[in-house]
Amino acid sequence: MGKILRTTKLTTFSELLIVAGGIGAILGAIYFISPGIKTAVSKQLTGIELNSTDVNNVTNAEKIALPSKTISSEVSSKPLVRVAGYAWNATSGIIVANGGPKTTKGSLMEKNGVNLEIIRQDWLTELRNMQMKFIEEFDKGEAFPTSDKSAFGIMIMGDGAPFYISSAQKSLDEKYGKDKYHVQVMGAIGMSYGEDKLIGPPSWKSNPKSMKGALVSAVLGDGDWVTTVNYCFANGLKVNPDPATYDPEAVNIYPSENDDYIKSAEELIKSQTTGWTVALKEVNNGKLTGKTVNRKIDGCATWTPGDKTVFDKLSGFVDIVSTKEFNNQMPAVLIGVKEWANKNPEIVSNILKSTLTASNQMKNYDDWMVRASEAVTDTYQMETADYWYKMFKGQQGTKNGITYNMGGSKVFNYADGMQYFGLSDGVNRYKSVYNQVSGYLTELNPFGFNENVGKVVAYEDAVNLSFFKNINDIESTSADKADYSKQSTEVMASGEWKINFGSGSASVQNNSTKDLEKIYNLLIQAENSKLTIVGHTDNVGGDAANIPLSKNRAQAIVNYLKNKGIPESRFQMIDGKGANEPVADNTSEAGKAQNRRVVITFLK
Repeated sequence: MGKILRTTKLTTFSELLIVAGGIGAILGAIYFISPGIKTAVSKQLTGIELNSTDVNNVTNAEKIALPSKTISSEVSSKPLVRVAGYAWNATSGIIVANGGPKTTKGSLMEKNGVNLEIIRQDWLTELRNMQMKFIEEFDKGEAFPTSDKSAFGIMIMGDGAPFYISSAQKSLDEKYGKDKYHVQVMGAIGMSYGEDKLIGPPSWKSNPKSMKGALVSAVLGDGDWVTTVNYCFANGLKVNPDPATYDPEAVNIYPSENDDYIKSAEELIKSQTTGWTVALKEVNNGKLTGKTVNRKIDGCATWTPGDKTVFDKLSGFVDIVSTKEFNNQMPAVLIGVKEWANKNPEIVSNILKSTLTASNQMKNYDDWMVRASEAVTDTYQMETADYWYKMFKGQQGTKNGITYNMGGSKVFNYADGMQYFGLSDGVNRYKSVYNQVSGYLTELNPFGFNENVGKVVAYEDAVNLSFFKNINDIESTSADKADYSKQSTEVMASGEWKINFGSGSASVQNNSTKDLEKIYNLLIQAENSKLTIVGHTDNVGGDAANIPLSKNRAQAIVNYLKNKGIPESRFQMIDGKGANEPVADNTSEAGKAQNRRVVITFLK
């Protein structure tokens, strides 16, 4: 029974969404009759860490026989374990390790003694309901809950885990008592590498500031939303945190129907082809103006096949930024029930072992890729094997002279997992992603996160790598390293950061540490990018003092990032312009404050 509406048919999480919608309707009525009322202020934050090292190791291994399509009889007597997840190519490794939706003869799951069923479910609320049902049955004494409404584990975007785990933990604590049950990330099995993206007009790419005032359809709190927010903050754009209002000085997000990424694409298409608009209350600096504006959807955040749908139906749209640029942002993670996993550690480790081994076969042998696309088609029950094969690798198209990209995924072998979690090279890429998105949740407050959930579960409590670390007898190799030896020329993003220094000094003040951490996190997520860092001052003093001061301030940021482990070879240029390139009038204190800035540009 839900804790809010006291119904038997809805979970507390589902009720939170309903209540949030009801509150939104009430507030909407208040907004309509009360111009000038205070609402959320659009925010400009620093973006996610970009770590430019591609996590993509290939371990040479002898070819393993392909799994058959015949259901295994060897493990049929073993307890059934159920895992559910999105239709997403980054989960291809676990699917081909199983031979399809159910464990097949000759599969790696069969070899490792696992009887696994994989269920496609594209709605996050339903994935959560399945995991909550599993816990409910487990709490009643069922050692292996197997009803068709339950699942031990779910596979989702890892940058969505802070929201999912934190909201689920609140419901678990309410129902069973504090800390009786937990859901945790137990491993990463793949990665989005281009298929998750922001789509918009080409001008957003050539001139990111032209996004100001745009309305983007997206699933709030989802990984594609994170990609959009990253791009905005890396380019110094404000984001309006309130989906019920419209801020012409910020990028605005329209919450897609049913939290469905396909709807994100369809809403853009509908708006562009039929003129459909969304009525929103206008705000200025966080205050309602009393005006209602009717806005078309200008772009969307989605993933494959949503991107293909847009490019098939519309002209004049391109992928603005994707997980190919934010290459460490979006892993496919397995989130499991901690208390059940602790009772069955061998099963969990063998699921991961089978998956990572199959992924390595996919990296080495094309017929494993082909077999994976067949297994994916059988599991997802959509499209064709050829479609999934091509979309895994990524496809490029041209329409009316405009080039666009679709798809692009990776699967993880053991070495990838070791590297991604920092176990082989000391750079915990996932921790940077998790902590950065946690900041977005509390600062932008999607779905009233702060009011409804309260706090983010800390990384140390949300991630449990013990089952991954217990894997034995598996191929491994040394970690890849990014190559920063070549000159980069294409601008990926360029934004201004307000880092506070002592007066006339290059010493960073303590109140800027949080911003520097966000910059570091952004660097980790876009690990393949190189950087230019340029300092600027106001006009107090002459060039003789200001130019070296501005350069020293840029160098201070470089020194901070180097101390955090960012290699010096990533910094393509470090410079200072003094007061020679102002962005505001130096005759006022406010203008001078704007001119005291550091510009960080990401190059690819």
